[in-house]
Amino acid sequence: MNDPAAAPRRRRGLLMPALLALVGCAVLVSLGAWQLERKAWKDALIDTLTRRLAAPPAALPEPARWAALDREDAEFRRVRFRADLDVGREAWVFTGGSALRPDVSGPGYWVFCPARLDDGSVVVVNRGFVPEGRQDATTRAGTSGPFEIVGVMRWPEQPGLFTPGGDPTRNVWFARDQSAIAAAKNWGKVAPFYIEQEAPSPPGGLPRVGTLVVELPNNHLQYAITWFGLAAALAVVFAIRARSQWQGHSRPGAPVRTV
Repeated sequence: MNDPAAAPRRRRGLLMPALLALVGCAVLVSLGAWQLERKAWKDALIDTLTRRLAAPPAALPEPARWAALDREDAEFRRVRFRADLDVGREAWVFTGGSALRPDVSGPGYWVFCPARLDDGSVVVVNRGFVPEGRQDATTRAGTSGPFEIVGVMRWPEQPGLFTPGGDPTRNVWFARDQSAIAAAKNWGKVAPFYIEQEAPSPPGGLPRVGTLVVELPNNHLQYAITWFGLAAALAVVFAIRARSQWQGHSRPGAPVRTV
């Protein structure tokens, strides 16, 4: 005997699961779409960095242009300039390794140093990496100048939520922010960027200069496929449950619940 109220009850019984499945699928699909957007952004970034780091070095922009430089357009461009390094006023920035310097691994320090141009302007140069125990300039071979430096323009690193503050008494910092270091060490006004030195290599090989290499992880397509796959799986699970529940109520001879 058919129950006239069975169909409405079946629809009501599926309403909440359907809403939950719909919301879940929408969230999962939006996450997949976001990963595709991230992939497009990462592809463009890798292409830009690869082209800039492969280009021949150009002349360092004139100091009068520094304030107007656009970070997005200028960062990671290779430059060449003549300067005199003030090695006696170095600062050490702690690092555990570098995503762009595969030759750097393990704890150590970036050696930041003010470099004076011929017109008296100051550019901060990251002279390279030194391992723990070799950060003090007295433990390394001396450097005389002025000389020509080839390097890559970089902008200050933004410290993370858990990045420790600098310790001027120990001459140690934990973020590559040349402006903050310059203010603490009285280097005077410096360029809004710093230079990752590529050449020349100093006597004795320390600090260790090197070429930046683009090896950024780009797994966004896999992540997108995962999210889209989960959305499809959720839709299939709901469809199977809905079909089972509907057929269970519709079987001939199924007991009719009465109140």
